[in-house]
Amino acid sequence: MLKYFEVFWTAFKLGCTSFGGPSAHLSYFYDTYVKRKQWLSDKTYANILALSQFLPGPASSQVGIAIGLARGGLLGGVLSFLGFTLPSVLILVVFSLFFVQANYELSWLHGLKLVAVAIVIHAVIGMGKSFATESKTKILTLFAMTGVLLVEGALAHIFVIVVSGILGYILFRKSEITKEGESLELSLSKRFGIACLTFYIGLLIVLPVISQFTKWQWLDWFERFYRAGALVFGGGHVVLPLLEREFVATGIMTEESFFAGYGLTQAVPGPLFTFATYIGADIGGLFGAALATVAIFLPAFLLIIGALPFWLQLSRNPKLGAMIKGMNAAVVGILLATLFDPLWVTTVITAKDFVVVAILFSLLMFWRTPSWLIVLLGAAAGILLAG
Repeated sequence: MLKYFEVFWTAFKLGCTSFGGPSAHLSYFYDTYVKRKQWLSDKTYANILALSQFLPGPASSQVGIAIGLARGGLLGGVLSFLGFTLPSVLILVVFSLFFVQANYELSWLHGLKLVAVAIVIHAVIGMGKSFATESKTKILTLFAMTGVLLVEGALAHIFVIVVSGILGYILFRKSEITKEGESLELSLSKRFGIACLTFYIGLLIVLPVISQFTKWQWLDWFERFYRAGALVFGGGHVVLPLLEREFVATGIMTEESFFAGYGLTQAVPGPLFTFATYIGADIGGLFGAALATVAIFLPAFLLIIGALPFWLQLSRNPKLGAMIKGMNAAVVGILLATLFDPLWVTTVITAKDFVVVAILFSLLMFWRTPSWLIVLLGAAAGILLAG
C-alpha cells in the first residue's frame, strides 16, 4: 500500500506544481522520476517519451501513466493519472461553477511561466548529456529542433521522430549498440494490450453510430470528448481549438464562457486536456465534468496500455537499437524547440524576466533546490515584477 500511496502522492505534487504546458510537464517528470527518485533510467524514460510522441492524445499524461504502470501495475497507472490530473480538475470545476466571470490574470502567473522556462532548460541539458553525446546524435538533435520549429502542423513531431529513427538506423546500424532500450518490468500482458487497442478503435467506430441513433445528450457529449482525445496529435494546445468547434460553434456553450476557461486552463498546473473538465462542468454540472474528464482521457489510457508492452520489447531489439538512439536524440531536439516556442517567446519579455529565469535555473542546476520551492520563488518573483 505504501508503494501505491507514493505513486499517487508524487504525481499529485507534480500536478500541483507543473506549470507551463506539456513540454514543461515532461521536464518536471524527468527531474522527479529519473533524477530524484530514480524510478527509471534516462534511456527508459526517453523510450517512453518517444512513444508518447507517436500516439495521439496528451503526451505528458501518457508518460505519467506509463511511469505509474511500471511502478505499480495497472493500479499504479490509474493512481499516477489521478494524482497528476486531480489538482487542475478541481480548480477548473470550481472556476466553472462559481467564478466564470472572475479575473484570473494575476501577477504571480507570469512568475510560474518563468519557472517553467527554467525547468525545461534544466531538463534539456540533462537529457542532452545522455542522448546527444557524439557528433551524429547532436546533428539529429539539431535536425529535430529545426523540423519542429519550421514544419507547420500538429504532425510535425511525428514526422521528426520517424525521420530521426530512419536516420538513426542509417547512422548507427553498424556501430556497437547492444540495447538502447532497457528492461522494464510490466505486469501487463500483450494480450491485454491488444484488447485495449481493439477497444480504443471499437469505441471510435461504435460511439458515433449509437449516439446518432439514440440521440442521448450525455452520450453525444461523451462521443465528442472521446473523439477529441483519440484523434488529436500535438497535445493540449491542439485540442483546445478543436473543442471550440465541437461545443461553441454548435451552440452547446457560449463563447464568453469558453474563452474564460480557455485562458484559465493555460494558467493552471497539470494537463491542458482538463479543459474538457471545465466544458463538462459548464454544460452539465458535476456529472458533466466527470463524464468529460473520463471521455477525453480514456483514449490515452487505452493507447499507452496497449502500445507500451510492444514498444518496450522492440526497443530491446539490437537491430532496432540504432533507430531508438536516433529517436532519443530527436526527443532532446523537440524539447529544445518547445523551450523556444511557445515558452521563451511568450514568457521571457524583459531583462528582469531573464534574470529571474537565470536565478531559478541556477538554483535547480547547482543547488538542487526542490521543484516545489522553485515554484514558490517563481510566484513571488512574478508578484515583485508586477509591483
